[in-house]
Amino acid sequence: MIKVRVLGRGIEKEIEWRKGMTVADVLREVGFNTESAIARVDGRVALEDDRVNDEASVEVIPVVSGG
Repeated sequence: MIKVRVLGRGIEKEIEWRKGMTVADVLREVGFNTESAIARVDGRVALEDDRVNDEASVEVIPVVSGG
């Protein structure tokens, strides 16, 4: 299981880990894409193609934009 917390949104959930799972996969599972959020995996900023290990802790940081 992967523990996911979306900062500023009060969302915390666990998602089922799958072999080969990437940061982009985790973001999709919680309703984001790589253009709308940044992820930290076990405390480190991660790229969308980075693999996520079973038992990982992921923090999703929504991107805020405006103009």
